[in-house]
Amino acid sequence: MDVVNQLVATGQFTVVKQPLGFIKILQWFFAIFAFSTCCSYSGVFRLSVECKNRSESDLNIEVEFAYPFRLHQVWFDAPTCKGPEPERIFLEGNYSSSAEFFVTIGVFAFLYSMAALSIYVFKLEKYREGNRGAQADFVVTAIFAFFWLVSSAAWAKGLSDIKEATDPDEVIELIPACRHEHNHCQEKHEAVVSGLNTSVAFGFCNLVLWAGNLWFVFKETGWLSAFGGTYVPSGAKQPAPDSYDQGQGYGQDPYAGSQEGYQPDYGQQAGYEVGGYNQAGYDQGGPTSFSNAM
Repeated sequence: MDVVNQLVATGQFTVVKQPLGFIKILQWFFAIFAFSTCCSYSGVFRLSVECKNRSESDLNIEVEFAYPFRLHQVWFDAPTCKGPEPERIFLEGNYSSSAEFFVTIGVFAFLYSMAALSIYVFKLEKYREGNRGAQADFVVTAIFAFFWLVSSAAWAKGLSDIKEATDPDEVIELIPACRHEHNHCQEKHEAVVSGLNTSVAFGFCNLVLWAGNLWFVFKETGWLSAFGGTYVPSGAKQPAPDSYDQGQGYGQDPYAGSQEGYQPDYGQQAGYEVGGYNQAGYDQGGPTSFSNAM
C-alpha cells in the first residue's frame, strides 16, 4: 500500500487516465475475455435413435465436445438396431489449429499489455527517453493488431465449421441405423455455442483496440515531428547564411571602395582652389590666402 500511495502522490498513475494507458487496460481485459471464453468451453448435444425393435433403441444419446475441438477424437455409442451391441461413431473434423492459434494470441496479448502497462506506470520517463521504447511498442502493437485480424478471422471460420459438425441433424447422417426407413432418429438438444460466439466478438474487439492504439503509440515515437517537416535529411543542401546578402548587396560596407582615412576636399567640392578663386569666378590677382590678406 505504501508503494501505491507513493505512486499516486507522485502522479505516476495519471497515465492510466490518458488514452495511451486507458486503452492498454482495455486490451488487457478484452484479451482475457477472448481466450477464456474459447478455451474454457465445453458443449453437449443430444439425439435419439428409435429402432423398429424398441428394446434396441437409445432415446438419449449425449455427445460432449470441448476445446481444442479435435472432433475426430470425439465418439459416442449408437444402436445398430440389429442386436444389443452398440456401434461406436466418431465425429468429423479437427479444428484445433484455429482455436489454439486464437487462444495463443490472446494469452500473449494479455501478457504484453500487462507488461506495457507496468512500464507506463513505473518507467514512463525511461520509456520516452530517446523514443526507443515507444518505437518498439509501436512495432509490437502493429504485430498484435495483424495477428488479431488473422486469428479472429480463422477462428470465426473454424467456429462455423464446428457448428456444422456438431449439428445433430448432421451427426444423424453418420449413424448407419438412421439410414433405414424403419428406424426413427431425431435431435433432442442442440449444443449452446453462445460462449464461442462471444469469443469471436471479443477477438474482433481486440483488433479494433490494438489497431486504434497505434495512433496514440505513434505520437510517442517522435516520427510525427519528422513527417511534419522539422526533420532535415543529412544529404540535403542548406542555403548559405550570406547568400541573401550577396544576391541583394546587403551586408557590405558602402565605403568599402574608398581608402582608409578618407577626408573630403572641401576646396574642390566648393569650387575653390588653394591658389585663388579662379574656379569660383574671381580674378587671380586677388589674395591667395587669408594670411596674405592680413
